[in-house]
Amino acid sequence: MDRDEVWQAIDHERASLADLFDDLCDQEWATPSLCEGWRVREVAAHLTLAHFRLLPALVAVLRARGNLNRMIHDTAVRQAELPVREYGVLLRAMVGSRAKAPMISDFEPLIDILVHGQDIAIPLRRDRPMPARPAAAAATRVWTMGAPFHARRKLDGLELVATDCSWTAGQGKQVEGPIAAMLLLLTGRRAALAQLSGPGLADLQSRLSPADGNPAT
Repeated sequence: MDRDEVWQAIDHERASLADLFDDLCDQEWATPSLCEGWRVREVAAHLTLAHFRLLPALVAVLRARGNLNRMIHDTAVRQAELPVREYGVLLRAMVGSRAKAPMISDFEPLIDILVHGQDIAIPLRRDRPMPARPAAAAATRVWTMGAPFHARRKLDGLELVATDCSWTAGQGKQVEGPIAAMLLLLTGRRAALAQLSGPGLADLQSRLSPADGNPAT
């Protein structure tokens, strides 16, 4: 995918997720997400901070004493104090903008919106199909980027094969499934296991932490 296609996919995902936000009830906002310790509300709040600029980001890091994960947690918790009706408005307002947090590529906002969309939708049992081509581009980025996921190291000795598009990664015992599940797997979500199969599945299950994914995608 070229840069224009990446941002078109981000815009589409943001708009559709904003529509989902507008439809959630109070109980759904309070539902635990796939991110350990985060409710749907905190994940939604985190997504509305995708345009965090350099100076506010530096201030937030200093407040968190240099701990990036703590900064991401703390900023989301503060943002989650907003009325829930504002999250759809804020996310929809980002559509058409290519602003992003400092020191990241264009693919990180794509990873963020695709994965966190599932962090919200799966526990709510809301159907949210993930488009295969953007998911494959995001999966390739996660596989090659190292921190914070270190997917290549953690999944060494396994061959990952998508069943709904032309995407593979790694070598070894095969694990196969839809590309959406592959992206969730690469970002540490155990929820992906329900959609995967193959001779490497047992080995894979022993490698994943009991906790689901880190919110810091």
